[in-house]
Amino acid sequence: MEWLRGRRAERESRRAEIAHQRAAQRLEAIGHNWRVLDLQAAAGSDRMNFLAVGPGGIFAVTVKDHGRSRVSFAGDVVQIDGRRPKYVQEARRVAKRAATALTRIAGISVPVIPVLAFAGSGTITAYGLPKGVIISSYQELGRVLNARGQRLAPGTVEKLYALAADPATWFNPPYVPLAERYRWYPEGDSSAAKQP
Repeated sequence: MEWLRGRRAERESRRAEIAHQRAAQRLEAIGHNWRVLDLQAAAGSDRMNFLAVGPGGIFAVTVKDHGRSRVSFAGDVVQIDGRRPKYVQEARRVAKRAATALTRIAGISVPVIPVLAFAGSGTITAYGLPKGVIISSYQELGRVLNARGQRLAPGTVEKLYALAADPATWFNPPYVPLAERYRWYPEGDSSAAKQP
C-alpha cells in the first residue's frame, strides 16, 4: 500500500513540475520586451507564481489549472465544481508580497498588479469580476498583458527586473531594535561627555 502511495505522489509531483515548466515557457513567450521571474526559485513562493515585468507594468501572475471544469466568478468568489477556492485572495497576497519587497529595496512605491490566469479547456464565466485583479485564460495572457500599453520605459523594465531577480529583495534582513543600535553609557559617566 505504501508503495502505491509513493508512486501516486511521485506521479503528482512529476505532473506538477511539467505544468510549472509549461507555464514558465508560456510566460517567456509574452514578448521580447517582457522579463519573467519564477517566484518559486526567487522568493520561495508556490510553484505556479511568476512576476512579469514589461512595458505594461509589473504583474504578479498566479496560474491555476482547472482542467475541463467550468470556472464562475461573482466578485471575489470563484466557483469550480461546487468548490470555492480562495484564488483571488491568493493572487492579491502574492502581488502584495512582491510590491512590499520591491518597494522596500527600491526606496519608492512600486505597484504590482495581481493576475489570475486559468490553464485549462473549461469555460470561464463572470457575473462580476473582482476589483483590482486581472482575470485571463492562460492562452490569452500575452494579449491581456500587452494590452496595458506602454507604461514603463525599456531601461526601467531592466532595472526593476534586476531588483526583482536579486535574492536579497525577497528576504528581510533580521530586525535589530533601534535602541540596540546606540551605545548606552551609565548615568554619571563623565567620560562619555568628553568624547567627540
